[in-house]
Amino acid sequence: MEEISDNYFDMLPEDCVSEILSLTSPLDACRSCLVSPNFRSAMESDIVWRKFLPSHADLQNIISRLVTPLKFSSNKELFFCLCHPVLLDSGKMSFKLQKSCGRKSYMLSARSLSITWSNNPLYWFWLPSSGSRFAEVAVLRSTHWLEIEGKIKTEMLSPNSIYGAYLIIKITHRAYGFDSVAAEVSVEVGDQVSSSGRVYLVVDHHGKHDKKMLRSSPLIQGDDQRIPCEKENGWMEIELGEFCSGDHGDHKEVKMSLKEVKGCQLKGGLIVEGIEVRPK
Repeated sequence: MEEISDNYFDMLPEDCVSEILSLTSPLDACRSCLVSPNFRSAMESDIVWRKFLPSHADLQNIISRLVTPLKFSSNKELFFCLCHPVLLDSGKMSFKLQKSCGRKSYMLSARSLSITWSNNPLYWFWLPSSGSRFAEVAVLRSTHWLEIEGKIKTEMLSPNSIYGAYLIIKITHRAYGFDSVAAEVSVEVGDQVSSSGRVYLVVDHHGKHDKKMLRSSPLIQGDDQRIPCEKENGWMEIELGEFCSGDHGDHKEVKMSLKEVKGCQLKGGLIVEGIEVRPK
């Protein structure tokens, strides 16, 4: 039966197999090479991988904004090049495709965010960071008014997808003032609040931080407890909220923010890399 099945698949025209695979996902297309030699050959087709890439206009727009041109000889190579973060817009934003499904994600650098008083050296300063994909990060010297906001257009994202927005940060060993008042986090799509909550950055009495230093409490969603965590690269992420990207025809602005503006507690020692927007 196995031999008959293999012969059956090998009888299908390669173009037909390629068209079938293009209706699946990148992960399924790669797995298909185990079915038969015919599938293995069809999986390499430009027809298949063109369907997994963004639309032609969107792809050309992304390529035109690249800081460093990509080298590729096929749509498959281009797809996997874009599965690694690439810098856009003079290095102020990064882009990548999700390897398993081809959905788009972006990261806005600290320079592309609106950070209150970030250009005033009394409150913030900017440093190069070898541990960041961006040329520089924002370091909080001291402030009583913490407000960080990023914006992105829904048409830049994959349609009809649930996205999460994450503030990417580090806490220095000299950090202080983050355990007194909760910071409010929110995501708005157009004029509607999609998600909202509160987050504490908790520092121990010795000025050191650990992986469980962040705790969150809900503002609106009842039992929804967000748990900030440490990423593999040493940065930490705080979920600001989630939202739906909507249809192709939707043209809305997504506003993502973290604010602690109600208290008078001085705080410092926060390092901001940016805000990541990725499919959930």
